[in-house]
Amino acid sequence: MRVDGEKSAARVKPCPICGKPPVEASRPFCSERCREVDLNRWLSGSYAIPARETDDEDDMDEPK
Repeated sequence: MRVDGEKSAARVKPCPICGKPPVEASRPFCSERCREVDLNRWLSGSYAIPARETDDEDDMDEPK
């Protein structure tokens, strides 16, 4: 229970590109421009999801 009178809703995170408050139409971004900057970063390979190397390939070569 909040005593200080704040809303119980989660706090709004800033735009991940420029840090400004987001607008509903472009959420979680503050503008269409920031949305497009983010998309361009994904498409150009600036963002990448790290891969974990596993030994699963070695296990498939061994007979059971």
